[in-house]
Amino acid sequence: MDISLLDGWFPWTVRVLAVVALLAAIGRPGRRWWLRRLPVAVGAAAGAAGLLAVGVLELSGITDPLPATLWVWLGVALLAALVLVAGWRGARWWHRAAVPVAMLAAVLAGANTLNAATGYYPTLGDAIGELSGSPVPDQMGLDQALQTTGRTGTGRVVAVDVPAVPSGFAHRQELVYLPPAWFRSKTRPKLPVVEMVGGEFAAPDNWVRAGNAVKTADAYAAKHNGFSPVLVFADATGGFKVDTECVDGPAGNAADHLVKDLPKYVEKTFDTSADPKKWAMAGWSMGGTCAITLTAAHPEVFGHFLDISGDLGPYIGDKQQTIEKLYGGDAAAWAAYDPQTVLAAHRGKYKGVTGMFDVGDQESGQLAHAKQLEAAAGKAGLTTRLNVEPGRHVWQFAAGAFERQLPWLAQQLGTPGAAAKNPSAAAR
Repeated sequence: MDISLLDGWFPWTVRVLAVVALLAAIGRPGRRWWLRRLPVAVGAAAGAAGLLAVGVLELSGITDPLPATLWVWLGVALLAALVLVAGWRGARWWHRAAVPVAMLAAVLAGANTLNAATGYYPTLGDAIGELSGSPVPDQMGLDQALQTTGRTGTGRVVAVDVPAVPSGFAHRQELVYLPPAWFRSKTRPKLPVVEMVGGEFAAPDNWVRAGNAVKTADAYAAKHNGFSPVLVFADATGGFKVDTECVDGPAGNAADHLVKDLPKYVEKTFDTSADPKKWAMAGWSMGGTCAITLTAAHPEVFGHFLDISGDLGPYIGDKQQTIEKLYGGDAAAWAAYDPQTVLAAHRGKYKGVTGMFDVGDQESGQLAHAKQLEAAAGKAGLTTRLNVEPGRHVWQFAAGAFERQLPWLAQQLGTPGAAAKNPSAAAR
């Protein structure tokens, strides 16, 4: 269902339906209703919405501000319910029938307000597909992929169950994009690989549905004789509400999964290159932080990174809170994953490692962090570049950034058909 959830007729239809249904529920005659019962219901709904907002933020640990209109729509849903209770006696059937319509439409409007603020589900089909666990477009099983040869105009996405060895990390099913050139013969080309990680509240298919990564890779392959890097859509959290920041800690050995489990499995299963100069990590938001963090800490695995709108380093609150919550009180573990600390400790030891920071001009915090990290990376001997484009902190910016930077990334990885590397150009 290619119906936009970010703009257009559908979001407005839901909002108008919520308002009209609410008006139908409260629109009744009687002085007592308008002067006493309805104002009490409005006040109670506003108070309940405020308490709900405080409770959700407190219990979830969310530090980023949520859209104010989210709570307005939840207030509308609560008001409709209270109107039903306060005005049950004497209400007509249409007053009562309008209440569930108003509540449902208001909840949907609130949920989509949050969705529009992050861009997780661009279309109704994307939302239904992920929430129902449906396969992504062009997905096939592993056995089918390994047995398939021949020319194809597009690549394919393969669902894989990667053994959590040695990490023991409890992860979800992950996805691998194989470009058209991979299928041409039984002798598979040793293609470069990009591990891709999404945001804090993420699923492995976010880069496919919201980040448009497969279509971007197919478009690149169409211009380069079917060649593109293999893309691995990794699970760095193990659950939608789990925040690992891609480190090993109480929430699981996420770093070991990304650094040890996945490369070993992908190299063996898909016969990709094992050369770290042919491996990169890319990500958006938390995933961008993961990209520079793990590349800085493990240049023997990843030779390049693409950090889209990442933070200064893995964090949950301030430094002390991060050490306590993310690392179980282990300050040494914090130092082992803090990018600036790691870069300074390995200064002069990075050989041929390159990176790209891509940030939106409306992301003031991420832009400041990227500038700090770029300076630290330069002092440590990495070749990096900072690119700033119009945009805010949403998946649609991440999708555009990946589309912009895939040619650069493919070049750094030595992808067949890509232009030769030009380190001086990357450093400008």
